[in-house]
Amino acid sequence: MPRISGSPALSRLRVLDLTRVRAGPTCVRQFADFGADVIKIENTVVEDLGGPRDGPDFQNLHRNKRSITLDLKSPQGKEIFMRLVKTADIVVENYRPDVKDRLGIDYESLKKVNKRIILASISGFGQDGPYRARPGFDQIAQGLSGIMSVTGKPGEGPMRVGCAVADVGGGLMAALGIMTALLERESSGEGQWVQSNLLQAALQLLDFQAARYTMSGEVPDQVGNDHPTSMPTSAYATADGHINVAAAGNKMWGIVCEAIGRPELFEHPDYKEAEGRAKNRKALNEVMTGALKTKSSAAWVDIFNKGGVPCGPIYRMDEVFADPQVKHIQAAAEVTHPRLGRLRLINQPVKLSRTPAKLASATPERGEHTEEVLAELGLKKNEIEKLKSEGVV
Repeated sequence: MPRISGSPALSRLRVLDLTRVRAGPTCVRQFADFGADVIKIENTVVEDLGGPRDGPDFQNLHRNKRSITLDLKSPQGKEIFMRLVKTADIVVENYRPDVKDRLGIDYESLKKVNKRIILASISGFGQDGPYRARPGFDQIAQGLSGIMSVTGKPGEGPMRVGCAVADVGGGLMAALGIMTALLERESSGEGQWVQSNLLQAALQLLDFQAARYTMSGEVPDQVGNDHPTSMPTSAYATADGHINVAAAGNKMWGIVCEAIGRPELFEHPDYKEAEGRAKNRKALNEVMTGALKTKSSAAWVDIFNKGGVPCGPIYRMDEVFADPQVKHIQAAAEVTHPRLGRLRLINQPVKLSRTPAKLASATPERGEHTEEVLAELGLKKNEIEKLKSEGVV
C-alpha cells in the first residue's frame, strides 16, 4: 500500500514515473493528487532538471510522490524496474522516442511482464514520422503548431503564449488517455500504449482557430487582445487599469451600447451585425476605450456583469491570489516540506465531491524512498546495501 495517504479515489493504482521537465510530470500529477501510489524513478546521479529541485516549478509538479534512484542502464537496475512493472498499473515516460527502445522498456517489453500495464509516452512531435528524433520543447511546439502566429498584435511578429500551453496540454491529454485505457481495461483485462505529443496538443488547443483553416482554408491573423471573430471582445483601458469585456452576439452588443451611453450604435450599419463589428474592430475599439476610460475597472466589471455581459479585471499575479473568488475555490494549497517548510502550491483544479484530491506530501528528496520501495519488493537490507555499493540504486 502507498505510504502517502491522500485521496482514496485512485489509491488502488500504482504509477511508475519516469518523467522529467513539465509535460510528463503534469500528466503524473493528476494521478498523484488523487491518491495513486506514484513512484518517481530518478537517476543514481544528479541530473539537470531544467530548474532547481527546491524551486517552485519542481516542487509544484512532483508533490504526493515517493522517489527512488535506479540505474536503468544496468542489468540489475532494469531487473528491479521490471519487478516494479509487475506490481504497477501505469508507466509514464517522456524520453525521446528511441530511448525506451534502447533501454528495453518499450510497450511490447513491458507487456510481456504485465499484460495489464498501460504505458504512456509523451513526446515533442510523435512516436514516429520525420520529426521523431527531434528534441521537444514547449515554445518549439507553439511555433510549429501555429499558436505563435495567432498570438500578439498585428504587425509585431509572432508571440509565444505566456505559459507552457503545449507542455501542460500534452500532459493533460496523456492523463485523459490513460484514464480511457484504464476504463477499457476493465472489460478487456489488457493494457495498451497511450501516446500524446506537444505538437498535437498545441493544435488541439488552437481549436476553432485551426478549424477555420481545415474547413474553409482561412488563415487566421494576429488580432492582439481582440477575439478573432466576435467583437467587442477585447481588453480595454479604464480610468484606473484594464478589463476584459466579452460581448458575443447581438443581444450582448445591445446591452453594451446602453451601458456605455451610446444606444444609437446598436443600429449603426458598421456595427449592427457580428461580421461588421469584426471588420470595423479598430473604430469600434476606439469607441469602447473612450467610453470605458470614464469609470474605474471595478465599476465597469459590476455594470457589465449585472447586465449579463462577461467582464473581468486583468490582474497581475499578486492580485490574482488576493481575489475573493480565487481564495474561495482554493486555487492554492499548502503543504509542508521537511527542509523548505510550509509551501503554497497550485491546487488540483478538478473537484470530486466524495474523494477529493489532496496535497498530502511535499515533493520527495531524490531517492528518499529507495529502501522502502525495494523492501516492498522483498529485498533484504543486505541486498539493498549491495545494490547501493554497486551504484545500481
